Amino acid sequence: MAGMLSLIKQSTLVHLCFAISYFTSGLVINSVQAVLYFGLKPFNKRLYRKIGYYLCYSFYCQLVFLADWWSGSTLYVYISDEDLKYCGKEHVLLLMNHTYEIDWLVGWMFCEKVGVLGNCKAYAKKAIQYIPAIGWAWKFAEFVFLERSYDKDKEIIGLQIKEIMDYPDPGWLLLNAEGTRFTEKKHEASIKFARERGMTELKHHLIPRTKGFTASLPYLRGRSSILDIQLAIPKDSPVKPTIFNILNGKSITAHMHVRRIPTETLPENEEEAAEWLQELFRQKDIMQDSFHTHGDFFTGSGVVKKVPIKFQPRLSSFVNMVAWNVITVVPMSYYLVQQLVSGEILYFSIGSSILVAFYALMVKAIGMSKISKASTYGSDKVSGESVHNGSSSKQASTDTSN
Repeated sequence: MAGMLSLIKQSTLVHLCFAISYFTSGLVINSVQAVLYFGLKPFNKRLYRKIGYYLCYSFYCQLVFLADWWSGSTLYVYISDEDLKYCGKEHVLLLMNHTYEIDWLVGWMFCEKVGVLGNCKAYAKKAIQYIPAIGWAWKFAEFVFLERSYDKDKEIIGLQIKEIMDYPDPGWLLLNAEGTRFTEKKHEASIKFARERGMTELKHHLIPRTKGFTASLPYLRGRSSILDIQLAIPKDSPVKPTIFNILNGKSITAHMHVRRIPTETLPENEEEAAEWLQELFRQKDIMQDSFHTHGDFFTGSGVVKKVPIKFQPRLSSFVNMVAWNVITVVPMSYYLVQQLVSGEILYFSIGSSILVAFYALMVKAIGMSKISKASTYGSDKVSGESVHNGSSSKQASTDTSN
């Protein structure tokens, strides 16, 4: 029985069904978003955002379904009772390490459990907004799209954060301060950069870029909190943390340490705030080293030990996935069978080609998420403003752009 279930989960046909559901639902949701953007937002922005929450939730949680239900992956969250009370109740800037191919998906699993998945946002490259389905959804959901030019991005950050802080429900904004996903090549460049500037070398992270953070802080202070998130997956895990393994129904166990930091406690001076971020990542590095050395975040870091919370999958993500498959896959399959039986080979071929295109898009999306395909930004040079632009231990630099 287990062998048969494994074959089903690895079936190309089943994966095709997921692709059909995901991309078709994405385009449907994009169409509704577009109508609301032009027909409702100018007159009632709060209602537009309320409805937008559920549209985005319905789209995003199809991927959460794959992690929670399909693969049976497990997430252990280490958070104090006091900090947990605030989760889902306030606007938040997330500072999370950018280490794994699926770190964003694990983050979505947590967000879904605390009821903010539909309002999850991130700093993203401007080009992403032109990608059908996911990019368009993010554009209508008012993500912070940046151009890698600090002068332009500083203004964009201010305007977009003001918009997000005006949301009727809590919005969670993700900033990957490292700027790009961790790879050995980029880590070598990061170490060289740190040595040249007398900075503390990081073993498990890249030197964080500070300007995106310091540009954001004035608009967050007093209106939101920061959630410092440290994500770790055992290096000896039999299943590697990849999207492909999740899609094939292979279970992954992830550990997430979460700490709430009120923005009022952070330095107001830009250089001091930049140094605060550098010190935060030095602490995160110690915690990550403790996890890989001792099997937990606490033994080698001095951080107060917390009892892990194992969140259970929510029925809503399961129902949502079933509903979209009934709405999309069933009628498409029925149409193709009808065309084939009736001898309408041309229409059958056109329909089949569309489905193959959806599958190809899914394969392409998975390929883009692989660590080997991660951005090369910051890995080709080891000095100058275009690499890490962190702050030294003596003086915080303001040369970082996100």
